[in-house]
Amino acid sequence: MLKDLGSLPAVFPMPVLMVATYSEDGTVNVMNVAWGGICGMDKIALNLAPERKTLKNIQARKAFTVALADEAHVKEADFLGTASGNTMPGKFGRTGLHAVKSKNVDAPVIGDFPVTMECRLEEVRECFGEMRVVGTIVNVLADEKVLDEKGKVDASKLNALMFDQFRNTYYTAGKEIAKAWRVGAEYMKK
Repeated sequence: MLKDLGSLPAVFPMPVLMVATYSEDGTVNVMNVAWGGICGMDKIALNLAPERKTLKNIQARKAFTVALADEAHVKEADFLGTASGNTMPGKFGRTGLHAVKSKNVDAPVIGDFPVTMECRLEEVRECFGEMRVVGTIVNVLADEKVLDEKGKVDASKLNALMFDQFRNTYYTAGKEIAKAWRVGAEYMKK
């Protein structure tokens, strides 16, 4: 029997995306964003509140990076989603994570996370009280530890974090259960 839960963001899993920018003074700013995802072959979209420091940084620098948070850095990822760069200057330094300048965009790359997308800002648009940020992915960096023998990212090695909005909990992903575009092929024959 189905039970009414009311209106809520009932999507699972949500990604745990670490969005990194440079502040006006050149310091590293990182924010944990769950409301984002791929919106084209080379596009990523993020929904950010208008008052976010990360949004201001993206608009000023026209660039950002997006890393996939992993199990090994769940404490750091959670902290960076809890603390605000507006009220806690230098929050990134508290984590012990390491940043280097991207070779492709004016934004930092957090080397501790397994996969990072280097993004150029395409547009910022108001949408239902949030700001929709769309970027073009100009390059993807991956730690060799998460690559398979063909040089592709192996999701089972990522230990990527997923966010559960129902219970405000993190999970990890990685167990392969079936091949996409193959497991349902039998229904094409009916």
